[in-house]
Amino acid sequence: MALSIHTNYSALVTNTALNKSNNALATNQQRLGTGLRINSAADDAAGLQIATRLNAQSRGMGVAMRNVSDSVSMLQTAEGAFNEMTDIMQRMKDLATQGANGTNSDDDKAALQSEYDQLGQEVRNIMENTKYAGDALFGMTATDGKFGSDVVFQIGASADEAMTFNVVGDADTGLTALVAKLGEVSSYLGATAVTDGAPGTEIGGTDTITKLADALDLLGSVRSDFGATINRLNHTSNNLANMKDNTEMAKGRIMDADFAMESANMSKNSMLMQSGISMLKQAGQMPGMVMSLLG
Repeated sequence: MALSIHTNYSALVTNTALNKSNNALATNQQRLGTGLRINSAADDAAGLQIATRLNAQSRGMGVAMRNVSDSVSMLQTAEGAFNEMTDIMQRMKDLATQGANGTNSDDDKAALQSEYDQLGQEVRNIMENTKYAGDALFGMTATDGKFGSDVVFQIGASADEAMTFNVVGDADTGLTALVAKLGEVSSYLGATAVTDGAPGTEIGGTDTITKLADALDLLGSVRSDFGATINRLNHTSNNLANMKDNTEMAKGRIMDADFAMESANMSKNSMLMQSGISMLKQAGQMPGMVMSLLG
């Protein structure tokens, strides 16, 4: 290689290598500082695109898990109300059965009727005032409240992952049949409540016993729909948790920095920086050797 004053090839090569080592060292330090292998699209353009899509899916599933928990809470609120109604109507059936016995005096029947009417009013109270987050869940017509129409639960990260819950039913099933049957077992449970103090359905007849038994069957059927949906949503939540965990792992393999490797590379690039600075200093002395030829 010729000796030259104007162009110092060794210094140019050494400077280029020093710049590369400096850039690599800066990258190592950034990754160790943030804990991420990809800090900008330039680090890994394809990897960033994949990781962004995985992150969107993971976050969506996280929100869906909260949606599922909220849905379960609302259904449990409704099912709990029906559980209390079941207990009340069981007692009403006991009173109707007792009232149908010919051994009762008029005073006995009046006492039984009084409790029966009070229980009927409490069932109405539950139907009208059971709420979740301020919204009524039922009512004294089948189309009242939250469950008077389709309830759509968003149970996944995509628009397709939705579940429709409907317990309205028809004349023989669901809330429609239940509300109609309640109106048959007590005047207080009709679409329009009787004035407080007015008598409800008389409990002396055996037909009231049969109607209450039918109402309890319908109530059990509606509760079964709620329970089955709650069980399904619990399994949905478990599956979402599994998918979210594995999606997070996949994203981490793309985005997360390997601290062992980055530490080793930082040490290597740091030593290359030190040696490059030393060599650049020596390369800068090369033109000075030309003077020895002129002396």
